[in-house]
Amino acid sequence: MKKKFLFFILFGLITITTASTAFADITETMPLTRSAMELRITMRKLWEDHITYTRNYIISDLANLNDKSKIAERLLKNQVDIGDAIKPFYGDEAGTKLTSLLKEHIMIATKVVGAAKKNQTKALAKASEEWSKNGDDIAFFLSSANANWKKSDMQEMFTKHLSLTTDEVVSRLKKNWDKDIEAYDKGHEHMLIFSDELTIGIIKQYPDKFKE
Repeated sequence: MKKKFLFFILFGLITITTASTAFADITETMPLTRSAMELRITMRKLWEDHITYTRNYIISDLANLNDKSKIAERLLKNQVDIGDAIKPFYGDEAGTKLTSLLKEHIMIATKVVGAAKKNQTKALAKASEEWSKNGDDIAFFLSSANANWKKSDMQEMFTKHLSLTTDEVVSRLKKNWDKDIEAYDKGHEHMLIFSDELTIGIIKQYPDKFKE
């Protein structure tokens, strides 16, 4: 137990130096406790899975690989995991609702990839519009659950996520590997920032849960 605690202390000292500005700000006003670090690790892992398996799906679909359905299955499970992660704070109904919205987010993403792959301009435009609307729905849901998650901030986060993911798809179709990698790297970094914003919001809303 002592070794585990020391690990979290060491991890905290390291991540303070590499954290997003927002997370660094909150550590100045409250203790960086083990429970807070555990939440941050959990949230980052979940949202890294989100962007990683999304990329895997894009690669598999565009290349017609046989693992596409298994990747999609794993990606959808990630949305369940994210919903489950907020249940201790917002209840089962809210967690299930977030999972539903995120699954819709993934299903629309498959439409975007498919339409782009087939160069179906109208279908791509329609899917992109649906994707944007779903992003707004997720932003509204999050902002309704936690006042620290401003709707405009959440909308901006999802808009950028969709834009960078689209850049990955387009770059791979054009075989512009440098742009593809650049888009993923930016998207990965962006998702970590988004994850930290969610963590910060929960800690601010329920400070008593993160005293130890």
